[in-house]
Order: sequence, then structure tokens, then C-alpha cells
Amino acid sequence: MTPWRWLTTPDPSPGFTPPKLLKLLVRVLLFAVLATLLSSLLQLTPLRPYLNTWWGSLLFVLALYLPLSRFLNVDTFVPRRLQARVDARAGEQRPTRTQRRKERNRYAGVRKSAPRGGRR
Repeated sequence: MTPWRWLTTPDPSPGFTPPKLLKLLVRVLLFAVLATLLSSLLQLTPLRPYLNTWWGSLLFVLALYLPLSRFLNVDTFVPRRLQARVDARAGEQRPTRTQRRKERNRYAGVRKSAPRGGRR
């Protein structure tokens, strides 16, 4: 696996594991290096006086962070397609469509809804 693919592929395991934290550290370091390089290059342009103000720095960081935020947050949340695989491996059986329909029809015609689990 190439380093770029390793950085951009989400890890489906839950929680912040050591490999996830290592990926996050590498991503943040790459972002800092890129921001430093771009800032130093922009200092050579006529934008220098504007970049030296607080609002110029803010605009620069936002302009750089917004496109890269997805890259930085790859492992923060597990994507739905990967979460479905993890849930399927957990072994929790969902009722089939006919079983759900049968349960729903069991209370057909009754004014009160079906009992909700967890409340007493």
C-alpha cells in the first residue's frame, strides 16, 4: 500500500486506535508543512502586508483548511458503508422483512401502538 493510500483510507475499527492516531499526526504535520510553504511563497507576492494582519492570516488558514478538512478528518467518523460491514460482523441478527411485517400487523386495529422497548 502506498503512503498516500494509507493516509486517505479510513480505518473501520471503532475508537481512536494507535494506527489512527499516527495517521492523524502525519496528516496534521503535512498540513502544517503545506501551510508554511504556501505562506512563505505568498510572502514574496504583493499580498505580504495583508497576510501579516490577523484577518489576512485567518482568511489564509480558512482558505487552506476548508478544502483539506475532509482529508484531515478521514478517520474521525466511520463512513456508513464501512460501519455496515462492522455491524454485520458483530453478529447481531435483524428480523427479516416478513417478521417485521408480521409484528407490525399484530397490532393492526389496536388504538394503542406496539409496546416500546426500554420503558417501564
